[in-house]
Amino acid sequence: MLASSIPFLLGLVMLTMGMTLGARDFLPLLKRPWDVCLGVAAQFLVMPLVAWAVVKLLGLPVELALGVILVGACPGGTASNVMTYLAKGDVPLSVAMTSVSTLLAPFVTPFWVWTLADKVIEVDALGMCLSVVEVVILPIALGVVLNTLLPRFCERLKPVLPKLSLGVILLIVYVVVSENWSAICSSAGLLFVAVALHNGLGMAIGYAIGRVFRLSAAKCRTFAIEVGMQNSGLAVSLATVHFASLALAAVPGAVFSVWHNLSGFAVVFGGRFLRRE
Repeated sequence: MLASSIPFLLGLVMLTMGMTLGARDFLPLLKRPWDVCLGVAAQFLVMPLVAWAVVKLLGLPVELALGVILVGACPGGTASNVMTYLAKGDVPLSVAMTSVSTLLAPFVTPFWVWTLADKVIEVDALGMCLSVVEVVILPIALGVVLNTLLPRFCERLKPVLPKLSLGVILLIVYVVVSENWSAICSSAGLLFVAVALHNGLGMAIGYAIGRVFRLSAAKCRTFAIEVGMQNSGLAVSLATVHFASLALAAVPGAVFSVWHNLSGFAVVFGGRFLRRE
C-alpha cells in the first residue's frame, strides 16, 4: 500500500528541485558547453557500465542486479549539488550537470535498463520513459513555472526546500526498507558491497576523467561527486512501478540513497584529493 505512494513522493522532491531552478542555472551550458557535455556523458556512461560490472563481478541475483542497474541508469541527484558546495567544487557546473542529465533521463534511463537487463527480464522501455516524464520532468517543469511566476514566494521557501526534499527521500527509503526488511537482512552483506562498489568506483572514475582532460581541481571534485551520486529515488520509483513482482529490485536504490550521502560526506571531509587546491 505504502509503496504505491513512492512515485508521488518522488514527484514532490522533483517539484522542490524545479522551484530552485531558473534560466541562470543553464548558463554554464551556454558558456562552458564542453564541461557540461563531458560531465553528463561521463554520468551516463560510467554509472551504467560500472553497475553492469558490479552485477557480473558479485554474481547478484536477478532482483538485486536489476536494482543496481536501475540506479546506474538514473541521472544525477540533487544531493550532489550540496556536496559539491561543501567540497568547494564548481557549483554552477554541478547544477547544470544535474539539470541536463535529468532532462535527458526519459530517453537515456530506459535505454540503459533495456540494454543491460532485457536479457534476464522483460523491460517496458516506453513505459519507463513515460514514468520518468510523469514523476521527474513534469514536476520539475511545474516547479520552474512557479519559480518564474512567483519568484518571491519560491525565494522564501528556498531555505526549507532542501530539508523537505531530504525528509521525503528518507520517507521513501523507510517505505522500501520496512516492506522488505527480512529479505534485506538475508542478503545485506552482498547488497552493501554492491552499493559501496558502485558508488565508490563512480566517484573515482569521475575524478579520474576530470584529471585526464586536465580540468581544474574544483571541476575534478565536481565530476567525482556528480558521477558517483545518483537520483536513486527515481530508481526506487521505477522498480516499484515497473517491476512490482520483484520486490527486492527497489532495495539497492533505497540503500544507495543513504549510502551516497554518507560517502559524499566522507569524501568531502576526509578525502585528500578533495582538499587539494
